[in-house]
Amino acid sequence: METDIVILAAGKGKRMNSRLAKVLHTLAGKPLLGHVLDTAATLDNHRITVVVGHGADDVRAAFADRDVRWVEQAEQLGTGDAVARALPHLRDDSVVLVLYGDVPLIGHRTLEKMVGTASDETLAVLTVELDDPAGYGRIVRDEAGQVREIVEEKDATDDERLIREINTGVLAATGERLREWLPRLDNNNAQGEYYLTDLVAMARADRVAIRALHPDSVLEIEGVNSREQLQGLERHYQRELARELMAAGVGLADAGRFDCRGRLTAGADTFIDVNCVFEGEVHLGTGVTIGPNCVISNATIGDGVTIKANTLIEGPVTIDNGVEVGPFARLRAGTVLHRDSKVGNFVETKKAEIGRGSKVNHLSYVGDARLGEGVNVGAGTITCNYDGANKHLTEIDDGAFIGSNSALVAPVRIGRGATVGAGSAISRDVPEQNLAVARGRQKNIADWQRPVKAKKD
Repeated sequence: METDIVILAAGKGKRMNSRLAKVLHTLAGKPLLGHVLDTAATLDNHRITVVVGHGADDVRAAFADRDVRWVEQAEQLGTGDAVARALPHLRDDSVVLVLYGDVPLIGHRTLEKMVGTASDETLAVLTVELDDPAGYGRIVRDEAGQVREIVEEKDATDDERLIREINTGVLAATGERLREWLPRLDNNNAQGEYYLTDLVAMARADRVAIRALHPDSVLEIEGVNSREQLQGLERHYQRELARELMAAGVGLADAGRFDCRGRLTAGADTFIDVNCVFEGEVHLGTGVTIGPNCVISNATIGDGVTIKANTLIEGPVTIDNGVEVGPFARLRAGTVLHRDSKVGNFVETKKAEIGRGSKVNHLSYVGDARLGEGVNVGAGTITCNYDGANKHLTEIDDGAFIGSNSALVAPVRIGRGATVGAGSAISRDVPEQNLAVARGRQKNIADWQRPVKAKKD
């Protein structure tokens, strides 16, 4: 059977105190709604409809590349009204799964169970038992233990508030059943809203079985209504990622000071020090060492690489085996470091290919450049790649030596085994095995009097 997924994402999220729609706030670098969409998309034969309201234009723009149908709920009249807005997009012969854009960690296995359970004869609801059920609707069961109804907390009696089994809001029913039930909802309750939960009582009246299912983890049903809740969920999420990495043989100095805001894979015996952030797609090989306070985005890093403290990598960047980077280095997009090369402290690279065994050790900028093998670049060297309108290439062939404080004015090529004297401004090609010196002649003036400041009265 096909699946129609309805994701409710219309809420403003007043407690977030933000102009940004709640579902656009990020968890692990991804909008809350993005997490739900990604998990929903793992179901077979699915079609997704998202109900938006507050910040609707921003939400649609953020997910303009997604294959979803958008429905607007201009006035928030409850979850039942929100799903009713999506009815024109739902098929009678499908299972309709209702999810929430601010409940980001719902799992694939849970969704599969819900879809596999729902039918014309069965309504599937997702419930969980909590030690503190405050704020949630309660699952009321009859003497036989069957679900009888869901009572929202504001409408619950004192005895009903003692019930620990709560409604998560996630449910699954057929499209045909929803077309029967949704028009029958009313707003005769403490909130004055159309509750989707009232479908349970309707199902029971129509002799439709109500099946309560449970998630693998309570974390799956945690919603976000405040920045404090979002921060708590972030730490839960990061701890789970940290556990997975450690189980795969990765060492973490402190799992509480680790953040992945994308997808990170790592080989065994890799070590990550404190306060490191990984963004986008990052792959670390085996035996990699990442020093403290590093930010690494969209990078592929080979075996035995050492990334020293306070290094910033803004990919796409590729680093081969045995390379050493940092401390305080910045590798920008298009950087490729070949085997056993070295980029040292306060060095910035951009669209630079640095050959095997080559070294740029200190205080240099290498951009739009291609370095061969065994090149040594002295401290303070700059590739002058931009003429104010266009970028140009600097080529440094195998075994060349660039003296400290040199400026290489592109386009320029330094030949194999050539040497550039310290302090030179090179604007023409240097043939192989040549020495190039391009600097003003030194002049010493005897008895020079250095200017002094006038004394104040």
